[in-house]
Amino acid sequence: MDIHFPTVDNPSNSNGLNNNAVPTTKEELLELINKKDIVEGELRTLGAVLDSHKVNMNTSLTTFDGYPRDDIDVAQIRTTRARIIHLRNDHKALLSQIEKGLHALHSSLPPAPAPETLPQARPPSPLAAPDIPFAEIDMVALGSPAATAGLRLGDKVKRFGACHALNHDGLKKVAEVVGNNEGRGLKVVVERGAEEVEVTVTPARGWGGRGLLGCHLKPL
Repeated sequence: MDIHFPTVDNPSNSNGLNNNAVPTTKEELLELINKKDIVEGELRTLGAVLDSHKVNMNTSLTTFDGYPRDDIDVAQIRTTRARIIHLRNDHKALLSQIEKGLHALHSSLPPAPAPETLPQARPPSPLAAPDIPFAEIDMVALGSPAATAGLRLGDKVKRFGACHALNHDGLKKVAEVVGNNEGRGLKVVVERGAEEVEVTVTPARGWGGRGLLGCHLKPL
């Protein structure tokens, strides 16, 4: 068994998850979102455990000659890493179910009444703009427009301009929005720990690095 990458169970069987199950009611969707929040909370806690040992998911747990290190709790770190891998797979499955449920519920909404029968506009459905992260910031360059705006490493992006979880198209739309708004402020909403933070980032050239933002996003 590899000491750095322990084997874990199939994520489709953990916590009763069923990757083929699509929520058909708002209550079922909210239950899945609650499960997602619980998983994210445990991931943060487990990340703090690794931080307390001053290691990460890739830190070597053996000496140069192949023996377990005696300056850290190798068993606890291996168990923690295995649980993190397990939960990351669960998190990915939950996001997939939530996205499918959002699509299903959105398509089942009744059409809006004709303007003549409804003098006042109805408020938009909360399902039209899902409040779930779709990307994580895994690099922010010093002095970049992203850093100046207040974006941080590890921020989970919920909205980037007009882009959200249902329309980002594998982050292609985010790139289009950035390219089409050079010099103009874009509203960005991120999840930072237990908080939601809104910043305004202005894509720009000539800040001393590559790209218009100076940060990198990876899809969730």
